[in-house]
Amino acid sequence: MESIRGRLTVWYMTALILSLAIFAVILYFARRSATYQDLDRRIQSEANLIAGILAESYRARGVLVEKDTAGRPVLISEVAAVLEVVPDFLLVTSRDGQLLFGSPDARSLGFTQFEQISALANSSASDGGASGSTPPRRHRITPNGPTLHYVIRSVPEAGGQIGAVLAGADTRSAELQVAQLVTTIVIAFLVGIVPAVLVGRWIAGRALEPVDTMITEIREITDGRSLHRRLPVPMEKDELGRLAGTINQMWTRLERSFAALRRFTADASHELKTPLTVVRAGVERAITRPGVPPETLAPLEETLQEVNRMTELLDSLLTLARADEGRADLHREPVDLREIIEEAGETGELLAEHAGVNIEIRLPPQPLVLAVDRSRVRQLALNLIENAVKYTPRGGQVSVELTGNDGRVVFTVADTGIGIAAGDLPHVFDRFWRADSARTRTSERAGTGLGLAICKWIAEAHGGTIEVQSRPGRGTTFTVGLPRSDSSPH
Repeated sequence: MESIRGRLTVWYMTALILSLAIFAVILYFARRSATYQDLDRRIQSEANLIAGILAESYRARGVLVEKDTAGRPVLISEVAAVLEVVPDFLLVTSRDGQLLFGSPDARSLGFTQFEQISALANSSASDGGASGSTPPRRHRITPNGPTLHYVIRSVPEAGGQIGAVLAGADTRSAELQVAQLVTTIVIAFLVGIVPAVLVGRWIAGRALEPVDTMITEIREITDGRSLHRRLPVPMEKDELGRLAGTINQMWTRLERSFAALRRFTADASHELKTPLTVVRAGVERAITRPGVPPETLAPLEETLQEVNRMTELLDSLLTLARADEGRADLHREPVDLREIIEEAGETGELLAEHAGVNIEIRLPPQPLVLAVDRSRVRQLALNLIENAVKYTPRGGQVSVELTGNDGRVVFTVADTGIGIAAGDLPHVFDRFWRADSARTRTSERAGTGLGLAICKWIAEAHGGTIEVQSRPGRGTTFTVGLPRSDSSPH
């Protein structure tokens, strides 16, 4: 599960299922034990009742056994008629082990099964102890017979002719109640688990609504200019309320840090421009002075190059600092983008000729007029073309193309250079990120690492996008898309 809501629902469902299962097991065994205890009491009562009837009959008549037509001993008809109405399984045996009486349920069994319970009845009743009854026992009557739950009670008070009474019942009468209980539990389980899971999911969703709100708010903070936003803090001071308050405190600290960093960058860039201008002017005058020896001229030229590089770096830093503060306004005007790309392409052709790289510029025949900041878009195009030439080996190819389709103007710069590693692609627009020096055809004048960051800002400030695709050894392609109608803030 990728969401907390899903995991909470699964945990709730698992806990509910386990709780119901444990409850059902405990209830099953408790009910089963109670049912068998009721069955024990019933057969004990029946055994005692029959023993009492036989004892009373013996005291009233003195004789309880007579011979039937076959000469076998049986209970007298008056007593047998009374015992006929007793339910379940009932057997009465004599002292010498002969069967005197069998209830209708016992006689309804097959001959083999009837012989089995007769043998049970003929077993000794001496195990009954002082009470005269054996503990309840269980016996499976085969083949395909019932399982008999029975007791054997000796009846010494019925004279010397009566030996013992077997009272028993089919365990299915007890198991049937347990089966009904299990069926009821299963139905309640199936009917109750689905609504319970749905309710649990709904409760989890309601509980996590503040988290979704936090996620939405946090996603909208995309850069340092959005740090003024704050999460709504709920009235309840629970864990989510404390989390929102902690995040707001973190944003406050980050906002102060970003603001201090932007101020420092802007102030340092502005303050350093004047000294660098003075240094550059002095170096240029020294270089143009006649009679400067060669051993002095070379260091002066290197110094001038570094001063120019530092000036370019400070300009870039000042641009990004103003962009972060929202003070880098765009001066928009309707411009045919073909003119901008053509101007940048001419500079690119000079760079490509010096580097031994072929460059091809393809422009559409129809005008592509957009309201853009001419200088900024030219800076974007020139940065991309310079990068393409810089990272393309001698004899390589750079292609520049401008097209318009689907309400967008697309500007593409592709090269056949050595490309960018997959691990470096996510960082190409980061500030001060530069590829390894081995990627550059010449490291005599390395970049500042701010050019692509400025390109990204220029594209997004115009409501557009910039993307990069590259494979090592196959070259790199930068694609800039600008909307024909931009409603983003200037």
